[in-house]
Amino acid sequence: MSQPALTIASLLSDPRLERACRQWLKGGRYQLEDLGSRLAPLQELEERRDTFDVVLVQQGAYPPEIYDGLRRQGLILPAVVVGEVSGRIEYHEAEVHLPEDQLEQITYSVDAAVSRFLRQGPQASSAGESAASSGGVATPENWRLPNRLKGRLGYLGVFYKRDPSLFLRSLPQGERQELLASLERSYRDLLISYFKDPAAANQAIESFVHSAFFSDLPVNKVVEIHVDLIDGFWKQLKLEGHKNDFLQDYRLALLDVLAHLCEMYRRSVPPDLPLSCPGSVAEPSQATAAANQDYAQEVN
Repeated sequence: MSQPALTIASLLSDPRLERACRQWLKGGRYQLEDLGSRLAPLQELEERRDTFDVVLVQQGAYPPEIYDGLRRQGLILPAVVVGEVSGRIEYHEAEVHLPEDQLEQITYSVDAAVSRFLRQGPQASSAGESAASSGGVATPENWRLPNRLKGRLGYLGVFYKRDPSLFLRSLPQGERQELLASLERSYRDLLISYFKDPAAANQAIESFVHSAFFSDLPVNKVVEIHVDLIDGFWKQLKLEGHKNDFLQDYRLALLDVLAHLCEMYRRSVPPDLPLSCPGSVAEPSQATAAANQDYAQEVN
């Protein structure tokens, strides 16, 4: 069965970023509409809220009060925040962050944003319920997520419906190499911030793990990326005459990443089926169907 199409509202104010995202969000499944170049992009988003399933926003492009206003109206969409991974929440807690130099992963970030929002939909959509009591505009019941995604798109959670055409092994050689290089940059970011900035490290880990899961990155490749980066740091520190024995502590970062990745795989299969190592076997169609049924029961 083909994946449902997702209509994405781009609020990116930088035309360069918008073009780069459009380049990677190709194919019939992702329909990107540029609102960032319009005179009143947020007003158009509000007026056409029924049109969009996901929103792309740019880190720091709008002041916090703008997002406060959207939340008061109950206008909360699955969101990918493009920009520096700083640990700061831009729009809402279910948003997914992606640095500008890692846009090769944008398709996986979009799927991850929908997945996270569907899981947190009841909490997120409660903003619409509380809006009425605080003088705001309550969100119509048939619009609230996950109701709208489930009703209009037939979405039952992309945690259970990864797109095999986006798996690393399914990509053309050139795209595969570009994605691997992008994932290495993501992993480098999380290593750099791991002990220095826990909030930024958590966002970097989420960014890497989401892409690893949706691209079906083998776990041995995750270990290889970690070892290669640590080896590079070790050689550089030795060349500069610095101590490098502390690098062994970064094994904690690898364990953290693998724990997050295993949790995503755990959620992707029904509880009555045994788990296997991430990326080692293909997802059985019966498991996918059973998981979708379980998720449908959760959200109803």
